[in-house]
Amino acid sequence: MAAAITHDADLSGLSTFKLPARARELVELTAPDQLAALPASELPLLVLGGGSNTIFLDDWPGRILLNRLTGLQIQRLDEEHSLVHAGAGESWHRLVMNCIARGLHGLENLAMIPGSVGAAPIQNIGAYGVELSDVLDSVRAWDWQQSRTVRLSAADCRLSYRDSRFKSTDRDRFLILSISLRLSHCFAPNTGYDSLADALAKRHLERPNPRQLAATVMRLRRHRLPDPARLANAGSFFKNPVLPAETASALLDDFPRLPHWPMPDGQVKLAAGWMIERLGFRGYRIGDAGVYNNHALVLVNHGQATADQLLELIEHIQAAVGDEYDVELEPEPMLIGRKLMSQ
Repeated sequence: MAAAITHDADLSGLSTFKLPARARELVELTAPDQLAALPASELPLLVLGGGSNTIFLDDWPGRILLNRLTGLQIQRLDEEHSLVHAGAGESWHRLVMNCIARGLHGLENLAMIPGSVGAAPIQNIGAYGVELSDVLDSVRAWDWQQSRTVRLSAADCRLSYRDSRFKSTDRDRFLILSISLRLSHCFAPNTGYDSLADALAKRHLERPNPRQLAATVMRLRRHRLPDPARLANAGSFFKNPVLPAETASALLDDFPRLPHWPMPDGQVKLAAGWMIERLGFRGYRIGDAGVYNNHALVLVNHGQATADQLLELIEHIQAAVGDEYDVELEPEPMLIGRKLMSQ
């Protein structure tokens, strides 16, 4: 069956931040073979999944492919591991909970991250000490340049902190069809992240089982992040900045309470939320674009926010953090449309 095409499509319900926007064409993709049958078009192309990491600052003048490819397969490799093959249009959180129920482990810390499976490698999603790169085996994608399906190993995806080749060097080249995850049959909880360790200790869960670990992660996320169905948002809005060790050391001399984490490459990751909160931004708003009361790293739409209001808020926060800490904050969501002054 051919993919359904909607003209002059409303996009406000397809992004969790819910800014008003429209697209010239919206194509709902439900089967991979629909790609070859799509009518040719010179319009600019954008792929959209769950919309939790995409914010439209303007109308989209071209075609949007709404990725709704589903499917789940389990391939047992040996006594210790299985491969989980999941369609890009599946819900990420449902996939995590499904794997836990099947006794497949490694995703517990990534519970309740909003969005689709296909967005996971683009962003190299991560939370509470675990990243997708820890379990990703490969990605199956449509290569627009070669007009064929390709398999990319985890190394081919060039994953780094909240980044990948899909988001940077090859942003418009691939459409992710499915991903494969290498998960363990043996549960080895990762509880080293400070806030997670504290939450487990308060519940007297020194040795949590998989469901207890995921439930604790979900409880932390509910406190930190508002439900997009009730208060529109795109999750954590700014990346935690990563600085060379010498630069970070000098900054920590001035701000010794600033939370920080050493990275495998020798650099140091700093807590953007702490910096923003210390500057008094919790609850701050410009029109209906605001900073969430419970977490300064989250920007929200109180109902009628405009792109201009959001841009002004972003740039105000970036300028204040730059002045105080000499650190440049980079947005985590993809902002489609107008450029920020700092870019």
